[in-house]
Amino acid sequence: MWHTAIKTTELPKGCAKSLEIVGQRVALFNVDGKIFALADACVHRGGPLGEGHLEGRTVTCPWHAWDFDVKTGECQTMKGLKQKKFPVKTKDEGIYIDLGDI
Repeated sequence: MWHTAIKTTELPKGCAKSLEIVGQRVALFNVDGKIFALADACVHRGGPLGEGHLEGRTVTCPWHAWDFDVKTGECQTMKGLKQKKFPVKTKDEGIYIDLGDI
């Protein structure tokens, strides 16, 4: 099911943002105008990825410096681990996320 997240103007290029949508913590990332969404709680210890440092397609968790590819959700620090990712679309200056059947 698709949910309204934020306006596109609220997430400039190169930025990340943590938010909660219908009880689900979501991290949004703007990589050169393309928006990606991952579960906001890092698989390592639950750190807020949306508050991490975004460099290209890599976000670094602010708690323990684990790196993740925001496009694939794959952990770069501990191979084989992945963050849950969510489909994203933009329309009429809004960002929408499909959280599935919540």
